[in-house]
Amino acid sequence: MIKKATPVVLLLAVTACSTPIERRQVNGTEDYINASTQSLLTIPEGLDTPRYSEEYQVPEIGKQAQNSPVGKQLDIRPPLQVLPMAEGTRVEEGSDNIKIVVESIDNQTNLKQEIYDDVVAYLNKKSIAIRSQDFDSGVVETDWIETSEVVETSLWGSDKEYVLRQRYMFTVDVKPHGRTGDLKIDLIEHEEVFDEEIQQILLTSDDKRRYTIDMLNNAIAYVSVNREKALREARIKRSLGIQLELVNPTEDEGAYWMAHAPFENAWDRLRIVLPEMGFEIIDMDKSKGLYYISLDDSGGFWSSLWGDDALELDKGNYRLVLEEANETDKTKLMFRTVDNEPVDDGAVVEVYDKLAELMEEDRKVR
Repeated sequence: MIKKATPVVLLLAVTACSTPIERRQVNGTEDYINASTQSLLTIPEGLDTPRYSEEYQVPEIGKQAQNSPVGKQLDIRPPLQVLPMAEGTRVEEGSDNIKIVVESIDNQTNLKQEIYDDVVAYLNKKSIAIRSQDFDSGVVETDWIETSEVVETSLWGSDKEYVLRQRYMFTVDVKPHGRTGDLKIDLIEHEEVFDEEIQQILLTSDDKRRYTIDMLNNAIAYVSVNREKALREARIKRSLGIQLELVNPTEDEGAYWMAHAPFENAWDRLRIVLPEMGFEIIDMDKSKGLYYISLDDSGGFWSSLWGDDALELDKGNYRLVLEEANETDKTKLMFRTVDNEPVDDGAVVEVYDKLAELMEEDRKVR
């Protein structure tokens, strides 16, 4: 007996996903757009008109909303949020772009150079080609940034691919004083291609903000890492001891101290050291390099410091003046009376030992 062969049917599956264009659109038909308003019931003469509820009444479209997108043109995606920012930065949103306001974290660093270098380094790290760049104008333009996604696969033919192509412009602008600046990000070219056909997409301001926020979050994450690294390096640098040299009096001026460190480092270290020596900081003016300090008690601390020897420093108010020296990375420290007269050379020499010890001490980084 010959058995009949049962044919085997092979079901070849075709995988299809929604395109990024479809993901931003509402599901279903657009019949509601063309829905007409039904007229009220015609009430015969002599009968009462029933009460109508206005709970579900659709209001008239205002002038500002008449050109708003409807149906498939409406983007239903939730807005993107700006992620936590880097140290010393904040965000200002424009109609079509995002601006990052950046504050200087180190007076010895060129802020424009820092921001510009971070932008170029970020693009290089992400293998994003740069079409043009100009440091003087602070402008960096990317080449096309292309991302693709297979949204439909087939065993019989080629896959259908969705391609997003964009170009961005980064603009760095620093204020003349150099302490603050901003980085502006603009989307300058945009193309969407599905199955090798360019899609006619009209970008709204919301669309442009969405894309620039996405680019911002990636860029600022890179800037944040670099800023945190720079801050830690600065903390380590400030924590290192500063050599202090006693300069003997000459015919032109009295004795003073020379700190082997830039003004900024010497200034920051003195804010810690002066209270440790028993001086109270009454006021300060960094622009003039001036500390107003007071010594209220020459006993106690000074007794333990100097023993039975008399200290040639009376209690009262004094000035400590910092001045950038002619030599590179050195700061001159001049100890003066409240009337801005030089303190006796003997007191300057006596105070030097303890001041030098505290200035040269390495501090723990926090």
